Amino acid sequence: MNASRTAGLLAALSLTGFGLAACGPGGGYGSAGTTSSSAAGSSSSGVATTAAALKTAGTSLGTVVVDSAGKTVYAFDKDTKNSGTSACTAACAGLWPAVTTTAASPTVTGVTGTIGTITRSDGTKQVTLDGRPLYTYSGDTGAGTVTGQGVKGIWWAVSPSGAEVTAAPTVAGY
Repeated sequence: MNASRTAGLLAALSLTGFGLAACGPGGGYGSAGTTSSSAAGSSSSGVATTAAALKTAGTSLGTVVVDSAGKTVYAFDKDTKNSGTSACTAACAGLWPAVTTTAASPTVTGVTGTIGTITRSDGTKQVTLDGRPLYTYSGDTGAGTVTGQGVKGIWWAVSPSGAEVTAAPTVAGY
């Protein structure tokens, strides 16, 4: 094998290893496709800080609840309020990752509804708002994106009070 081809193969393997590491337990996605909403950082003084598990942000739907990364949080109509379980499992959980936490009481900023947790079948703690499990959408490309809004008429962004936002996103210029 020539040196150029060997270098290319090693680079590809290196990137593949990085991609696999990013999908592992410490890379944001667990074995069941859930994503952690607790983020730890460091302040300028070097003291560890914890970002809010939930906060609010302005989107084309108005002010909605978002996770610590700024991704819109959704409720699923097939979940039963206060049931302690999630109806979104298997393939659903791959498209709609649960908002999870390791904290007994998730930190929130600007959210006025009642925050809690349920334990998923994989043992992770899923954050709830007014008794409803919360999710993000894999199709949302980043902070402020709301492409999960109204999907199949059963997925809804959530207001700070915990109510479903059923409006369509507004588009500037229209």
